[in-house]
Amino acid sequence: MYNALIRGQAESNFPQTSLITFMQMRKKSKEPPDSFSFIFLLKSAANARSLEAGIQVHSLVLTHGLNTHIFVGTTLISMYADCGASNFAYKAFDELFEPNIVTWNAVITASFRCGDLSGAEKLFDRTPFRTVTSCNIMLAGYTKAGELELAKKMFSEMPIKDSVSYSTMIVAFAHDGCFSEAFRFFGDLLVERIRPNEVSLTGVLSACAQAGAFEFGKTLHGYIEKQGFARIISVNNALLDTYSKCGNLGMARLVFEKMPEKRSIVSWTSMIAGLAMHGLGEEAIKHFHRMEESGTRPDGITFIAILYACSHAGLTEPGHGYFCKMTEVYGIEPAIEHYGCMVDLYGRAGQLDKASEFITQMPITPNAIIWRTLLGACSIHNNVKLAEQVKQKLSKLDPKNSGDHVLLSNIYAVAGKWKDVVTLRRSMNNYRIKKNPGWSMIEVDKVMYSFVASERENEITREAYEKLSEIMLKIRVEGGYVPELGSVLRDIEEEEKEDAMFRHSEKLAVAFGIGRLCKGSVIRIVKNLRVCRDCHTVMKLISRVYGLEIVVRDRSRFHSFKGGSCSCRDYW
Repeated sequence: MYNALIRGQAESNFPQTSLITFMQMRKKSKEPPDSFSFIFLLKSAANARSLEAGIQVHSLVLTHGLNTHIFVGTTLISMYADCGASNFAYKAFDELFEPNIVTWNAVITASFRCGDLSGAEKLFDRTPFRTVTSCNIMLAGYTKAGELELAKKMFSEMPIKDSVSYSTMIVAFAHDGCFSEAFRFFGDLLVERIRPNEVSLTGVLSACAQAGAFEFGKTLHGYIEKQGFARIISVNNALLDTYSKCGNLGMARLVFEKMPEKRSIVSWTSMIAGLAMHGLGEEAIKHFHRMEESGTRPDGITFIAILYACSHAGLTEPGHGYFCKMTEVYGIEPAIEHYGCMVDLYGRAGQLDKASEFITQMPITPNAIIWRTLLGACSIHNNVKLAEQVKQKLSKLDPKNSGDHVLLSNIYAVAGKWKDVVTLRRSMNNYRIKKNPGWSMIEVDKVMYSFVASERENEITREAYEKLSEIMLKIRVEGGYVPELGSVLRDIEEEEKEDAMFRHSEKLAVAFGIGRLCKGSVIRIVKNLRVCRDCHTVMKLISRVYGLEIVVRDRSRFHSFKGGSCSCRDYW
């Protein structure tokens, strides 16, 4: 009975209480503690990340002569790893006379957890039992350490691979932004006739979502339905997220409404976040109310999503109401992300003084992200004076962030303060701060193509430039296009400014899409930065002149261009 209590408490939110139960057992029970008692106690110390408690339990293990017990010894190794004490983990391993495969795997895992890649490799080379599980542990260790090339080498040398091997690689490469690699690993998994698991499916769907690979995601959806994976709630949530981030809210809504089980908080939050990204604040609010009526309790992430929805739809009063409701009704203490959403809510609506006042009244110290959000609002509304004050705060918190320097430089440029632009750019050069280049991606025939502003010409970019020249001429003649030269934030001649705007990555991507995709296809583009005003105007004109629908996902939201207008209603 005591062992059952100790085990339950060890796995609870308060694992330390198992030690009190153990002491009561020693006082009241005539039966001495056994190996299971110590295994559960060690797990309790591990879950509490209490090295002190772990050492105390270890001393009791020694007293009872169980330090060479294979299961107790293996749990000791794992406990020390969880507490970050690699030396103690190695000593516990060395005390075991005949470690089994589980023990070898535990000590290799311990090395990775403690950041000792070299130690893990040496142990792996020594292990007498090299199974697919031990190889998977090496894969997981390498990928968590960011050593993807070592993981690829290990993967290629594995004589046998299972679904865990593939899912580890898919998730790792998707997380690192190597989407084509993630898609390739998933394709190889299917070629090898290995049935995907929940992790590999959610991993490859995550890659589709991040890359905006709508066609590949649609193919995956068909596979999921055919193979019976649609009943898994996490796979449904990943599908919903994929369609939302690929710009197809209709399919996202369909997945949401057809979910076979009771929707989880993740399902509701994903749907609200998807609507928020598309600027559909009022519909997001309706879903929030539906969620409450269903009996699902919102969490902190749900409130981030609804505040984000209000921010991008200009709903300042409802946004303030939800911020208050979070604390007053649900007892959720606002985190830094919630405060950031409120600053964005006021700043995006042009209420910069209110946003600034809100920051000064925050009960917690504002971090760089809070001030950066306000700086972004200053950039949208061209408030030079406040931007300079905010930049001073950021210079103390995060002096080498390139984005902050570029934002202030852009604000100066729009205001025509070219001397300040030159001074700031020179400062960036002196401190070797480099601007992140703008890039855009487009999917054509399930292949992802990437374009970088003003990149060196190759066969693909040459094709894009040729088509873009044709498009720009057509929208000038038929659409009355006039370049917005204010979008070029450099003090150069007007002809040079026009040429600089011509080379923006999203223009190249849309031109490539028009040239390659079938007539009537929706053109979907993912961009890493905020779309500029000139590109926004060009997209609207292309959608009208060519009769196309263009969906652009920039750094913060979706823009759906159709018939000469944008879903953002020029509020972004």
